[in-house]
Amino acid sequence: MRYDFDDKVIIVTGGAKGIGKEVVKGIHNGGGRVALLDIDDDAGNQTVNEMGQGNKYYHMDQSDRDEVNKVFAQIIDDFHKIDGLINVAGIISAKQFDELSPEEWDRTIKINLTGPFNTVKAIWAHFKENGGGRIVNVSSVAGKIGGGLLGTVAYASSKAGLNGFTKAIAKEGGKFGIYANAVAPSFTHTSMTTSLSEDPVKNKKVVSIIPLGRPAEPIEIAQMILFFASDAASFITGEIGDADGGVVMDG
Repeated sequence: MRYDFDDKVIIVTGGAKGIGKEVVKGIHNGGGRVALLDIDDDAGNQTVNEMGQGNKYYHMDQSDRDEVNKVFAQIIDDFHKIDGLINVAGIISAKQFDELSPEEWDRTIKINLTGPFNTVKAIWAHFKENGGGRIVNVSSVAGKIGGGLLGTVAYASSKAGLNGFTKAIAKEGGKFGIYANAVAPSFTHTSMTTSLSEDPVKNKKVVSIIPLGRPAEPIEIAQMILFFASDAASFITGEIGDADGGVVMDG
């Protein structure tokens, strides 16, 4: 499905591989340009090269606030007007609470929750000055149900926080034309979930709780992200959309 991004510039964090790469491809195929942010320089440059001219790669660690501010200032200087920000980048933490170190907790929260705060903070004034913008945060089903086999205490907490953050900025941003939504996937075939995919016992257990009976492919999650990032979602903000094969069925 093609969503219209003609003449739009979208920032995508974690856009080098997996779900993020499918998002980048969808924006490009929709006529838009992408500022792709990642820490994997080889994969990031390869993805940009595959898309062709008009797109640009930037190395950025979203947990480093000074680096985020510097990179975003450069992006605004390079593209002049930014229309959207899609936060895909994040990490998995699968430790049970008894085994979870304070260091892993801090790192997970810093990347998965403070990271999106840093990126949104860096673009917020630009959106206000230019009549609005669209923010999409990639959350997780773990943030709604308290985790699972792959994403446990720290991960679930970071994503639950991201859901609350998304709703809060949607409320504050609405009067400025700033939309904010999140997408909550369940088990998806990506490089982050390789360990689960290769463990037949855990794989079977996780798949058994998905009503559709299978993991998602990255492009299937990207479709909801692209919808929220496009003008097609013209009256939707503050939504935490489930792209989870039916794991969470909100009433």
